[in-house]
Amino acid sequence: MAINLTRRKFLKTASIAAASVPLSKVTAHAEAGVVKTPLIPKGSFKDTKTVTGGICEMCFWRCQLVGKVRDGVLKKIEGNPKSIDNGSALCARGNAGIKLLYDPDRLKYPMKNMGKRGEPKWKRISWEEALDECGKKLKATVDKHGPEGIAMFPHGASAKYPMHYFEHVVGTPNVSEASFFQCRGVRDYAWLSTIGAAPGEHVDMANAKVIFGLGCHFGENIHVSHTKRYLKGLENGAKLVIVDPRFSASASKADIWMQIKPGTDTAMLLAMMNYLVENKKFNAEYVDEYGEGFDEFKEAISPWTLEKAAKECDVPAAQIKEIADLLAANAPNVSIHPGRFSSWYGNDFQRGRALACLAGLLGAFGVPGGFVKGIGPGGFGKVKWGHGHEAIKALHREAKVHHQSPAGTPTDLIRDCAITSKPYPIKSCVVWGQNPIQTIPNQQKTIDMLMQMDFVMCVDVMPTDITMYADILLPEASYLERYDYIKKGTQWDLSAKQQQYVSARMPLVEAEFERKDQVYICNELAKRMGNEEAIPVQTIEEMVDKILEPASLSIKKLNEEDGIHLQPGKDPYGDFLDINFFSEDLVEQGYPGAPTYEPIPDVPKGYLRLLFGRSPLHSFNRTQNNAWLHNAMPENPVWIHDKTAKLLGLKDGDRISMVNSEGVESGTTSHVKVTPGIREDCVFIAHGHGTQNAAMTVAKDAGIDDQKLVTILAVDPETGCHGMRNNFIKIVKA
Repeated sequence: MAINLTRRKFLKTASIAAASVPLSKVTAHAEAGVVKTPLIPKGSFKDTKTVTGGICEMCFWRCQLVGKVRDGVLKKIEGNPKSIDNGSALCARGNAGIKLLYDPDRLKYPMKNMGKRGEPKWKRISWEEALDECGKKLKATVDKHGPEGIAMFPHGASAKYPMHYFEHVVGTPNVSEASFFQCRGVRDYAWLSTIGAAPGEHVDMANAKVIFGLGCHFGENIHVSHTKRYLKGLENGAKLVIVDPRFSASASKADIWMQIKPGTDTAMLLAMMNYLVENKKFNAEYVDEYGEGFDEFKEAISPWTLEKAAKECDVPAAQIKEIADLLAANAPNVSIHPGRFSSWYGNDFQRGRALACLAGLLGAFGVPGGFVKGIGPGGFGKVKWGHGHEAIKALHREAKVHHQSPAGTPTDLIRDCAITSKPYPIKSCVVWGQNPIQTIPNQQKTIDMLMQMDFVMCVDVMPTDITMYADILLPEASYLERYDYIKKGTQWDLSAKQQQYVSARMPLVEAEFERKDQVYICNELAKRMGNEEAIPVQTIEEMVDKILEPASLSIKKLNEEDGIHLQPGKDPYGDFLDINFFSEDLVEQGYPGAPTYEPIPDVPKGYLRLLFGRSPLHSFNRTQNNAWLHNAMPENPVWIHDKTAKLLGLKDGDRISMVNSEGVESGTTSHVKVTPGIREDCVFIAHGHGTQNAAMTVAKDAGIDDQKLVTILAVDPETGCHGMRNNFIKIVKA
């Protein structure tokens, strides 16, 4: 099934989705007590007003928005024309935010599970009853087992305030964010150990002569301002190099596409750097001035010849040389992109270190086209919870493992501790905006953890798979209905004046039904757990104003400025970062001092490696129930090489399911996309499909849940982050 989404088609499919709502969506589920609403609320359609101050959260790039509102009903979302970040542009997901707001399946009332975890029978209850039970059960856990008896899985802007409460007041160290431990944390801490800073995506691609992306799916994750910089670079004549087993959207625009064997990326980077060093094609002046441990680094990478890496990576040696020569010829004005989703194979910290070292060898820091630390506006306040309990040491610190762990505690240590009660019991679980069923590998292990809990509380906007395991389920206001996130940054451009911006998320419409914001929910929990004196703010508006006040800003002032404050910026160039090529600190912790290649298991005979990634039309599972986006991409096609398909008797469009090497079946089906644009030993699908919760009436069983098939655990030794591309599958024709 080809997907060719134009603006005209998007609007057309959106209209079809709105006009073809089945009766089941507007009737009540008697057993749940949840009344569903039509996709488009009624209104008298008087004059439309523009409401500014929105910040998107259909993905976590968080573009700046305005809303078109009639009679209190949001009718259209647009980019804020005042924005120097995304401007008036929004992606398909951002435009479709209105369908999240008015999704009839959205959580509306506090609910109590009267059935079993995993097979819930919901009863509508009052906020008073729900909060009383949550506070009572969580306090009982702390009283019996100490603060370490609680685990928390947060995600998104709304989870920060309660996360800090559970960490700093309750005192639990058992906090694990998917954005760190199953996404970008391994990248951040690899670069932090190398250049002293987490990289974000601060690469000046608009002014680059070469853009080097290793598994970077530009054009598929669609972070608008980031994608704009990438496209601007290509328009300005930058050469594009993409290293990826799959012919991705970015590979389709590449001058050089390396179809590398999965898991061998670090070997290729080591050979490339060794070639640059041996042939004196690196920036010796930069290395002399800013490099540390270069001699030890040089010796450590010396065994990696082009020929050795070519054999390991299953690519031509001449192609590795070609890329190295291209980078050297255009250095230092090259963008060595750090990536974003980086939790791949369990050897990912070393790949991140190698990428940062490559940028250092080329001197690609603080120069046009290189890595540029964004100099954003400062002077903001913080909302700090008063400290009650002293947080005990986290599990990885107690065990003296994963010394480069991101903030929080590695997920697998929390699950193991909860299941075994060693070194202590974990008996309550708070899930806030995260869907651990689809974010954490080995779903059965997560379910085992949840089933042994005394109490599970979930706060969310939608009834995702994790909510089936809640005892109490609380409905949260969406990003279009609440205040919270402060977005600030800078614009750098060789041809334009430098500017900085500040915006705060403000509601475009009022929250409907009984949805509440995170400050209300968390404060009420704190009162019931005996921590009222620690509450730092009484309302979410007070929280935002308290953060803005030291910068002489406020909600009122931002509203007067159309939701965005602009001020003169600073020249971001000339910040030349130190490069830690060889780290004595890492050696002391028991890890290699220089980037090192760690091989992963090969694909067993008769199997294919399961790869997954992003889609331009979905933000993983977060958008699967969105009627507009589902209409445009209802399931995730399974990419398979045409030669492999022929051997298996498959043709384009065939329905298939999957079973992995450990006998776990996908349970749902999708269709085959037969293409030469994938390695013969791999398949690829977009992540987030195959929802199991029947309350998600649009997304239920639509496509294949790749995470269900990720059962082989590969944990990065330095960080404790999961590698999630180590499973092997067979295709079963439906």
